Amino acid sequence: MSFDKSMLAKAETLIEALPYFQRYAGRSFVVKYGGHAMGDPDAAKDFAQDIVLLKAVGINPVVVHGGGPQIGAMLKKLGVESQFVDGLRVTDKATAEVAEMVLSGAINKELVGWVNAAGGRAIGLSGKDARMVTAVKVTRTVKDPDSQIEQAVDLGFVGEPTKVDISVLKTISDAGMIPIVAPIAAGEDGQTYNINADTMAGAIASALGAARLFLLTDVAGVLDKQGNLLTDLKPADIAALREDGTVKGGMIPKLETCVAAVTAGCEAAVVLDGRVPHAMLLEFFTSRGAGTLVSA
Repeated sequence: MSFDKSMLAKAETLIEALPYFQRYAGRSFVVKYGGHAMGDPDAAKDFAQDIVLLKAVGINPVVVHGGGPQIGAMLKKLGVESQFVDGLRVTDKATAEVAEMVLSGAINKELVGWVNAAGGRAIGLSGKDARMVTAVKVTRTVKDPDSQIEQAVDLGFVGEPTKVDISVLKTISDAGMIPIVAPIAAGEDGQTYNINADTMAGAIASALGAARLFLLTDVAGVLDKQGNLLTDLKPADIAALREDGTVKGGMIPKLETCVAAVTAGCEAAVVLDGRVPHAMLLEFFTSRGAGTLVSA
């Protein structure tokens, strides 16, 4: 009796994934989705299938999405100028209103649609719903290049999470649905804040005690000075890589989010390339991995 080798390879892949299915059934995965992949329908379709597969094998995915480029495009269309400090958009009242409209409206519902089309049951919400996330205004300081004196910068309506109530996420997950979360939240005073999506995902992963936090980005992961992928890092390794300049730019806040998450209850965090089809499944359900894993 002859076997189709490709069919046998598929069966072997499923068997390779079996221990992971068993170990993580009933656990939460928090996935930050953003970057290049968001603007590509094929990548969005692959991503939605991955999320539905996770749910089908008993894992509870929670998706937190960004939308910086889409906010930028809408602001440009409306003639609203943007300023940035350390990669964070200075958010005045007009910008905050546009950010909420784009994030909680257009992008959130588009992602809900993709997941539903892949056979899932997604429900879209923001941190404001059921007071899931409480935020506080972000304070930032920058060094004056001439005097080297630290100066406070007002970023406007940019916030960071101070409290996460996981009850609404658990209710949705326990009902067989998949939460899709926009990074918008209110403060104790009712003021609406725009939150960095990585930061929001990290706070939710910590509160849930998630098995994994996935940060899908536009690079392969954390690279050494020769351009090789660093597959496993601890907080001390990350501190050393920052010190010698290996890690810089936009990767610094991502790794800060990973370290904060794994030291506050999340089992491990992974930075991986969202442009690679099914990168999340390759990372998690195969022994080879596909990104940089950060653990405490």
